[in-house]
Amino acid sequence: MSRKEADDRRAEMDGAGARRRQILAIAAQLFARKGYRGTSMRDIGEAAGVLGGSLYHHIKSKDALFVELHHAALDGAEAHIAKAVAGQEDPWARLEAACAALLEVQLDPDSLTMPMMNDFREVPESVRAALVERRDRFEHLFRDIVAALPLPSAIDPSLYRNLLLSQLNSVADWYRPGRLTPRDIAAQIARVFRHD
Repeated sequence: MSRKEADDRRAEMDGAGARRRQILAIAAQLFARKGYRGTSMRDIGEAAGVLGGSLYHHIKSKDALFVELHHAALDGAEAHIAKAVAGQEDPWARLEAACAALLEVQLDPDSLTMPMMNDFREVPESVRAALVERRDRFEHLFRDIVAALPLPSAIDPSLYRNLLLSQLNSVADWYRPGRLTPRDIAAQIARVFRHD
């Protein structure tokens, strides 16, 4: 293959990659707005301006697409949380930083994390298994943070973590921008969960 042919092939692949990223972004917005069940491959194709079977050149299936987008949303959230806690030495400060980072992701109006996490009941069992496995790996961050807390021995760390995450995950249901920022709410939740 000549250098020009190689350059042409690379440019073609870069263009295909850019087109695929565009389709993924459109699909993510549709899933966030309409849910897994309410979004069809036809919807994605129409929104992306891709005709019929051409969409399958970029996307294997609706299930594979949803799993990929779900994992990408959690990867981004996980990286944001890990960065937030990296500079914190005190275990309670790490907890508050993790809570704040998670709420910043979830309460961002453009965030896909919560919409992608909320569709577990809508997906087929095989897809749900992949989503649960990735969610469990995501929650490992909080397992480590909770394990480092000086909790009284009477408090079960697993129950503590699940209650904490349930509380954090429910904020999106009632939060309205205004009086308190996501960071303010995280500080309050961390204070409620603190044990000295």
